[in-house]
Amino acid sequence: MAMKIRLARGGSKKRPHYAIVASDSRMPRDGRFLEKLGTYNPLLPKDSEDRVKMDIERVQYWLSQGAQPTDRVARFLEAAGVKEKAERKNMKKAEPGEKAKKRAEEKAEKAAASAEDAAAE
Repeated sequence: MAMKIRLARGGSKKRPHYAIVASDSRMPRDGRFLEKLGTYNPLLPKDSEDRVKMDIERVQYWLSQGAQPTDRVARFLEAAGVKEKAERKNMKKAEPGEKAKKRAEEKAEKAAASAEDAAAE
């Protein structure tokens, strides 16, 4: 069984509240889970102790059973010192898309042509 430690959303519209749960990866996000491991309230300030609460012993148990944390939960575990910090890279994040590259090339060509015309006069 492919196990995940992930967030299950609760709360009302525009007022999210998440439960940190251990579940089968095939179950829906807010559906059936095996155990509730903690809570996450993104509306609280980042330095608040109540923002992320976890039962660290149970989280370590599920990790030892082969459960994989999602990206957000992995960050919580790194902050708690349970998991070593993973290096993250998104090399293509700042790279413009295809159309933007074409527009930039066309603009550069027009600027070069304008500069040549101005130099010829």
